[in-house]
This record gives sequence, C-alpha cells and structure tokens, in this order.
Amino acid sequence: MDFDLSPDQTALRDAASAFLSAQCTTIDVRRAADTGGFDRPLWASMVEQGWIGVAVEAPAGGLGLGSIEAAVLLEQTGRHLTPVPLNQQLNALHVLADTPWAENLLDGSLIATVARRSVVRNGDGTVSGCPEPVVYGALADLLVLPADDELVVVDLTGIDRSSEPAMDQTRQLAWVDLERVPATTVGDASAVAAHLDRGAVFHSAELLGAANAVMDLAVDYAGQRQQFGQPIGSFQAVKHRCADMLVDVEGMRSTVYHAAWLIGAEEAEQDDATVAAAVAKIWCSDAGLRVAESALQVHGGIGFTWESDVHLYLKRIQLDQVSFGDAEHHRIRLGELLRRRVTDGTPIL
Repeated sequence: MDFDLSPDQTALRDAASAFLSAQCTTIDVRRAADTGGFDRPLWASMVEQGWIGVAVEAPAGGLGLGSIEAAVLLEQTGRHLTPVPLNQQLNALHVLADTPWAENLLDGSLIATVARRSVVRNGDGTVSGCPEPVVYGALADLLVLPADDELVVVDLTGIDRSSEPAMDQTRQLAWVDLERVPATTVGDASAVAAHLDRGAVFHSAELLGAANAVMDLAVDYAGQRQQFGQPIGSFQAVKHRCADMLVDVEGMRSTVYHAAWLIGAEEAEQDDATVAAAVAKIWCSDAGLRVAESALQVHGGIGFTWESDVHLYLKRIQLDQVSFGDAEHHRIRLGELLRRRVTDGTPIL
C-alpha cells in the first residue's frame, strides 16, 4: 500500500509550510508566549485559509477533505509551534459539524477544545467532574469530552476555570470545574473511542512536526559549529546522533500517517484504528523526546540558553507527550485491546 502523500496533499503541505514560515516565526511564538499563549491574528488568518474546516464536508461549509489532510496541517503547526487551538478545533468539529455551533466554529468566532478524561453523567442529564488540565480551557467556549459511555459537549459560558501554569507557555492550560452542568450528547461509545483515537493521532502529528524541526536545527548547527578546525558534524559521534534522530523522525512519520489513514477510513474496524492511534502516540511520544534531547546535546551549552530555539521545541514536545494520554497510558490501552483479541480468538494484527 502506498502511503506517500498525493499531489494535492503535498501541495497542501507546501502551502501550509510557506504560510506559517511567513506568519509564525519563532519571534512570533515567543511574543505569543509572553502575551497569553494565543495568537489571534494568526487564528484569523487560518480561518481565511479554510484550515478549520479541512475535514468538514463541503455542504456544511468545510473543505471536504479528511484526516490525512488534517494530519498534514497539524504536522506543520507542530513544526512552527503555532500558538492556536487548531488541533482541538479540528477534533471537536468531527462531532459538531452538524450542530448549531458549527457556523461559528468554522468562522473562528467560537473556540472549542477537547478533553480525554471522562466526567460523570448524572441522572438529570447534567455532568460533573474536573478533567485533567485542558489545553486552551480558559479560552474555549465549548468543551467536547467523554461522559461515561457517551461523548458530550458542554457550553463553558459562566463555568469556573482556573489557569494551570504550563512549561510550554504557547499553550494555555486550565482546570475546568463541572458541577451538574448541562451537556448535549453528540455521540455514543463508538464516538468516544473515535474521539480518543483522533486526539492521539492529532497530537502525534504535532509531535512529528516539532521533532522534525528541532532535528533540522541540530543538523544545521552541526554543519556550522567549528571545533578543531572542522564542523562538529564531521565527527562520528555527532553523525551517529543525527542519524538516530532521522530514524526516529521517519518512524514517527510512518506511524502518524498510517494512523491518520485508518481513523478516516470508513471501512476500517474501530479496533484497528485504536491500535494504530496507540502505536503512533507511543512511538511519537518516546521518539519525539529522544530527538529533542539529542538536538540539545548537539547544540551543547548554547542549546540550554533562552536565546536558542531548542527549548521552545522541547517544551512543546513535552506537553504534546502527555496530551490525550502519555506513552504509558497508550501501552496499557494497547495491551488491553490485544488481550481482548487473544481471548476472543481474533487475529492480533
């Protein structure tokens, strides 16, 4: 099976890269981190580009593409450390595209975020609980999350929220306190599973982009930094470290796009999509951190300074690592699924 990007997908990737290279430099990222972690002008530009509706059907106002195109965009937003909630908005729109909120979500005037942890569905139809710190939870108007075996959306107007300091200051975190709050059901147990898989894959795509970018920084630096009259990239130990980074990044790419294809394939079994999503999140979480740490080592002392951009990528990777489940969570999830397959006598792969 050919997993190369199609010409249209390649054109989308190249256009997104060019757009973000101009609109979201590391200077812009640092400025956003100092002013609340949200770049509103960039968000407005993304709305104009139609990115928010990339996976929404054309009759509903979107571009009518799919999960692979969403992953293409998120790889680029990860590469450029974009301080906007595109990841969360894309995930939420999968279940909100046919709701009254859709139009305002697509034009960017409403912001939706998502959570992995389940809250409790009360007998009166309300929900209660306080999920893990939610990315852009202080900013969002809507929250999509599991409530027992249902997927629900909560209007956050008037809901108490408290900010949680984050190492990556380009992403706001907040605790959202839900106490018998009205919630609208937007999906059943299968929708919950798909929601969790999308979250894992979308964060894996961002991890891929960030790891690729910080690897490129390290390789460029290795070609410029001189020691003993020659670039440090000519030394075997540095060559091997850079080669290991490339192996990790290409492994990340394979798992991300395989999973992105499966979560969007109508003929795919839910369990197969879950396996692919878990594998992608495990590999990208572990490999992404290895790449960032290796890039830091290649840079040496300057990599630890505020002026170097390496720490920006390291911080984003560390946050994306734990968002929608860290590697340990997905190893447990994968193990439980495989055990069930063995018990049921179904093929493991």
